[in-house]
Amino acid sequence: MDTLRLTQFARGGGCACKIPAGELEQIIGGLQVVLPDPAAEVLVGLDDGDDAAAVRIEGGTALLSTADFFTPVIDDAYDWGRIAAANALSDIYAMGGTPVMGINLVAWPREALPTELLREVLRGGLDVAALASCPVLGGHSIDGPEPMYGMAVTGTADPDRLMRNDAAQAGLPISLTKPLGVGVLNNRHKATGEVSQEAVESMTALNRDASLAALAAGIRAATDVTGFGLLGHLYKMCRASSIAARIDASAVPYVAGAREALAAGHVPGGSRRNLEWVRPSLAAVSGISEDELILLADAQTSGGLLVVGEIPGAPVIGETVSAGSLGEGVLIQVS
Repeated sequence: MDTLRLTQFARGGGCACKIPAGELEQIIGGLQVVLPDPAAEVLVGLDDGDDAAAVRIEGGTALLSTADFFTPVIDDAYDWGRIAAANALSDIYAMGGTPVMGINLVAWPREALPTELLREVLRGGLDVAALASCPVLGGHSIDGPEPMYGMAVTGTADPDRLMRNDAAQAGLPISLTKPLGVGVLNNRHKATGEVSQEAVESMTALNRDASLAALAAGIRAATDVTGFGLLGHLYKMCRASSIAARIDASAVPYVAGAREALAAGHVPGGSRRNLEWVRPSLAAVSGISEDELILLADAQTSGGLLVVGEIPGAPVIGETVSAGSLGEGVLIQVS
């Protein structure tokens, strides 16, 4: 098992293997969702592609539900399990919720990979879920051509304090709670086997404390930065909230080695697709290179929270502004 490299058994890796955002929107755009009567009990649905669904249940609690799974982002089975679990839990934290329970989601090529490795993946997921005080109560597994792992997670929240991607207002700072760059570093790992321990530590870290800090600060708008990159998730937030945003590229933090990985050509296809998706609504001032934009669009796995507001310890990377103030059709300006 020591010689097996999990990343070589999948075409993509981590959240970079997502269906491209524009393509996904076309797929689901014509679908009709039948809402219960009264429809007001659905608090967050498909409209703006938020991090989790939310419904109000008896007693007034908001019940949150999400699912997230992906192919190996790293060769170490235990760490992959930890990363996937942290990533799935993040959707609950991004909306200001508390995880209540998780369900494992597994695909495993039984004839190609030993089941002992799958046990390590599941152990990693259990350990991170335990840190979140979130019991994992079963799940579903299939024999598939590529290894995949993740969780469906249920959580609860105060419906009056939900953090949403359509609630951003102009004139506020934008904060980011984890550094970017794990996409290019994971791509380097897949190509060379070189491990960035700093990237692993970032991806396995829970967004629980950041979520609690945001709630304490009265934040109303947040999302987590995953497969669509910072620019992609900020674009979705600006579009949903009818605002625009300025990003100060020099203020954005990166995991050590990310720029070197980019310079060596280790760019996930998903990162390039993210940039092309937002480019029609993007303006870069003179001096901002294509490489800088690629990093800002880098497909993250288990990234941090992108918060409209200021929270302790998180760098401020920009500000929200009124729609139309950056020019016709421009939702994001990078300077």
